[in-house]
Amino acid sequence: MVEFRSLYAHAEEHITLLTFGLFILLGALLILQSLFSPFLILSILLVIGFFILSFYRPLWTLAFVAIYLPFESVLLKFIPEDIYVFARYFSEGLIYLLCAVVLWHILSGKIKLRHTPIDFPFILFVIILLSSALINVVEPTVAVLGIRQIIRFILVFYLVSYLRPSKTYIKRLTAAMFAVVLGESLIGITQSFVGESMDAFLLPSDMRSLGDITLTSGVSQFWDPGSRVFATLGRYDRLGNFLYLFLLMGVGFLYEARSWVDRRQLWLLFALGLPALLLTYSRSSWFAFLFGFLFVSLWIKRDRRVAIAFAGFLIVIASYLTLTGLQVRFITEAPGQTLTERFYETFSYARWRGEYIGLGRVFWFVQTITTVVPASPLFGFGPGQYGGGAVAALGNAVVYERLGLPYGVFGTEGMIDNNWFSLWGESGTLGIIFYGWMYIGLFLYALRVYHRSQDPTVRAMAMGLAAILLGVGFNAFTSTVLEIRTLAFYLWLYAGFLYVLDQKRPRAKHRRLKEEI
Repeated sequence: MVEFRSLYAHAEEHITLLTFGLFILLGALLILQSLFSPFLILSILLVIGFFILSFYRPLWTLAFVAIYLPFESVLLKFIPEDIYVFARYFSEGLIYLLCAVVLWHILSGKIKLRHTPIDFPFILFVIILLSSALINVVEPTVAVLGIRQIIRFILVFYLVSYLRPSKTYIKRLTAAMFAVVLGESLIGITQSFVGESMDAFLLPSDMRSLGDITLTSGVSQFWDPGSRVFATLGRYDRLGNFLYLFLLMGVGFLYEARSWVDRRQLWLLFALGLPALLLTYSRSSWFAFLFGFLFVSLWIKRDRRVAIAFAGFLIVIASYLTLTGLQVRFITEAPGQTLTERFYETFSYARWRGEYIGLGRVFWFVQTITTVVPASPLFGFGPGQYGGGAVAALGNAVVYERLGLPYGVFGTEGMIDNNWFSLWGESGTLGIIFYGWMYIGLFLYALRVYHRSQDPTVRAMAMGLAAILLGVGFNAFTSTVLEIRTLAFYLWLYAGFLYVLDQKRPRAKHRRLKEEI
């Protein structure tokens, strides 16, 4: 009885202190709210909450970022000016916070250093970026922002590698992301029926800036309203990128019948995802998915059904040209363009010529090779100096003016719509070799894991990742996908997942012991 009273008194003391603390916090919040914006106070509370969450449950924060990113673009539309900077870099800040947590655990001895398949080329690539910044005397702020733009999502791979999520966590997050893909597909398909009014609600058209730095450039709807769907991702090509990435991961699970994913759910994913992908009118996303899918079905799985279907598809598109007399070489983008015309426009000489004359990506394909790289072949012009997102955000035209070139696509955008060539221009031939080494090495690693693993989930993810790397590698010649959060984050996230699952596989010795028992 005495012991019970003692415990009750002890608990009562804690309850009193907690209640007193809550009243103090409430009073402080009321005072702060009278001095500052309520949204600012909410932001501070969010920061504190996620700081605590990231320290004790870092994988929860990682999952939150993964689910949040597809909706970020439309949510930012409704954020007031006084906290926009906080909201704009909130998700990226969480990645850096997680990096700090992992670093703390490494320094405190709770996590041991590990070797991953990309360590050596990544270190060499970072050294080249730093060397290039020093050689070209790039302003420190520009250099830091440029390096951050290039490597920020590669850090996600290391976060996953060190946090070592369980197989159950990976399955649950993958299932959640498939649900997000279904949701985005439904929104996109609905958008195709509703049209202009839904476009206006979803499109993040306003530009936001902080001094000379462009926080969000705003999306100019240069396509006909209601003609291309983009759901909550802001642009039709970004929705296309997001969809093809997870559809290719779905292809991997579809071919591994014994994996944990219900095949009926996968067919639903394709039944909604593929029409939405078509309705984006994003050709680069179409071809990225097609290349990744054909790689898995024809090269890895030797699927005769797909080979016959693809041969039939080629016959159909050739027959269509013969029967209709469509002059592919003269097709250019025009209002009311059909899906068929959009597809054939890819091979149009008039379009290529127009892109060169109009300072589009074809112009920069030529100029990077003939003008930019020869001017600084080994180390490039430094991070944040040419062709990438940092150049556009900073309005940095130094290299363009020095070489007598227009300021990026259309002479106004800063970016060149070619991620490989922007990396080549900024880090030079040495930089692109080391980045390519890292990227191709990851692709070959995925194939090795597929061939040696006996786990259907691991095999499915390895196939999916290899297909994604192939698709993104192609897509990077047509946009800055290696920097875009709604694609690059997931690319490196699943690369990390595959590495962790591969490290957890039973070793040969353990398997032999198990068989003997």
